[in-house]
Amino acid sequence: MQTKYTVLDRLGGGGQAEVFRGMAESMQGYKKAVAIKRVLPNLTSNPQFVAMFLDEARLSLFLQHANVVQVFDVSKAADGSYFLVMEFVDGCDLKHLMARQTAQRIRDLPLSLYIVIEACKGLHYAHTLDHPYNGKPLGIVHRDVSPPNIMLSKNGEVKVVDFGLAKADSQIEQTDEGVVKGKFSYLSPEAARGEDVDARTDVFALGTITWELLSGRRLFVGDDPYATIQLVRDARVPSLPALDPSISPELDGIVRQALARDREARFQTAADYGDALAGYLFANTMKATSRDVAMAVRATKTERERAANPRASLIHALVMDELHRMTSLIEDELVAKPAELVPSKDLIDTSDWTKDLVDD
Repeated sequence: MQTKYTVLDRLGGGGQAEVFRGMAESMQGYKKAVAIKRVLPNLTSNPQFVAMFLDEARLSLFLQHANVVQVFDVSKAADGSYFLVMEFVDGCDLKHLMARQTAQRIRDLPLSLYIVIEACKGLHYAHTLDHPYNGKPLGIVHRDVSPPNIMLSKNGEVKVVDFGLAKADSQIEQTDEGVVKGKFSYLSPEAARGEDVDARTDVFALGTITWELLSGRRLFVGDDPYATIQLVRDARVPSLPALDPSISPELDGIVRQALARDREARFQTAADYGDALAGYLFANTMKATSRDVAMAVRATKTERERAANPRASLIHALVMDELHRMTSLIEDELVAKPAELVPSKDLIDTSDWTKDLVDD
């Protein structure tokens, strides 16, 4: 059964792709909201990138887990660009939530650990997945676990995205700064040294994210990409209790193990890391659930929408001010008297593709 994808509006973009909200419609009239990630045309001129992208994107079709954004289709548009059709997550990514927390000096330890625990579940599933036809391990490693690639829904779901682009990205020359610049901070030491990577490189990236969530600071950031790479290779991690005395040495030790420079000293699986964080929460009678994620996401979305429309934000503030100063017209009386891309050009509407790229 053929499906037609219609592009509705642009959600954002970066150095490697741009994302659109779209609608998938089957020939029987069934409609479903989807996200369409279009790989930028300048990247598809690299045959090695294209080959790697297609290999990895096909693997991503096998991923079906509550903590992984599902890919429905991988194809080529009439203009020659490649795209992924994915599950649409109505919410925000972890990068935006972290930015809000940092700006407002919000420190929510249980929520932060819960998000990382959920991401661990999705990554461990991918790391250990076997081929559904021959039963052989697929050996999937994300390679680009970073805040923009962890999606949070307004219903409280935590989902890892972009398995289909991670390995392909590693084939792009480092001189293409617009493509790889934002990824250096979440490399593992072995990846920064150009060595082969395995699931433990994703564990290190999760450790970096955890440290940043708890501290409100960036961990590995240099003056230029190469300085950042050197920081990652050295893997010197400041003490969390020294930055925030409310963070216990026990939790600091767990995060440090995820950030061990020697991968043999690291948590060997994402599941092990997630279990250690969950054990810490339980042992210290801390609780966070999907409801807490949902509330944080809704607050983040609301603030982003207001920032994008200052006039609406001002009107809202004025209305709220008037509400606070309201006096009841009948209060005295009450007191007195109580009583919601495809293989051929015919199956995709690309008329609304936008060429303006805005790095997120």
